[in-house]
Amino acid sequence: MSTCSGNCSSCSSSDCGDRKKESLLAQLNPKSNVKKVIAVVSGKGGVGKSTVTSMLAVAMSKKGKRVGVLDADITGPSAPTAFGVTECQGANDDGLYPALTKTGIQVMSINLLLDDASSPVVWRGPVIAGTVKQFWTDVIWEDVDYLFVDMPPGTGDVPLTVFQSLPVDGIVIVTSPQDLVSMIVTKAVKMANMMHIPVLGFVENYSYLECPDCGKKIYVFGESKLDAVAAEFGVPVLARLPIDPKVAESYDNGQMESVNTDAMAAVLEAIENGEKK
Repeated sequence: MSTCSGNCSSCSSSDCGDRKKESLLAQLNPKSNVKKVIAVVSGKGGVGKSTVTSMLAVAMSKKGKRVGVLDADITGPSAPTAFGVTECQGANDDGLYPALTKTGIQVMSINLLLDDASSPVVWRGPVIAGTVKQFWTDVIWEDVDYLFVDMPPGTGDVPLTVFQSLPVDGIVIVTSPQDLVSMIVTKAVKMANMMHIPVLGFVENYSYLECPDCGKKIYVFGESKLDAVAAEFGVPVLARLPIDPKVAESYDNGQMESVNTDAMAAVLEAIENGEKK
């Protein structure tokens, strides 16, 4: 068009052949370098998603990769607790440096910016979503091979913001073996499909309790309903994690880097081999 200014966002024409699809992706901080972004999601709360996120980060770090954790659960942040970190490395005109764990995992969470970590974050959805976006644009992620995004449960403002604003390469869905799982997991998978983000696989947490005396597996929440859903969508079940008091204790004491992460082997393989669509 002869009158085209080159700014498609200000143009009212609907039939312009030069119109380009606008991207909602936020610009990564110029000082950052992030190779792959993996979101860890759940359809509902209370399934141990943050525990799985921290275990994945630790497992990938043990493989010699540089890892970051972006805690996108603004109203229920827990990543600093899992890794025993309390403050960021600092800030300058270029941006904010995340906290650094004992083994070198980079962590960013709203709790690292509050004067009192126990203070509630009473913000409306758009403000929360904007903060998560700033963790991408304003934080300096130094040479990160894998950035794990610990998402809040559900399909609200923050998950939508992350899926639209960050270049998510794939998601891992965390669930538990309960009757409700079919509907909840289906919602999470369908949202990922709507956003054209590949679902790498499922991790079933609290799958069973192993008797400390005889080793027998006790299925506290009953028989798993996940296999049927996984078959329906053609998504693999990558790991089934037991109820383990030692893991819970390590999380509460900021010692997740000492937890055995062998059960995450198949999840790491899916993450490393998964291709962005």
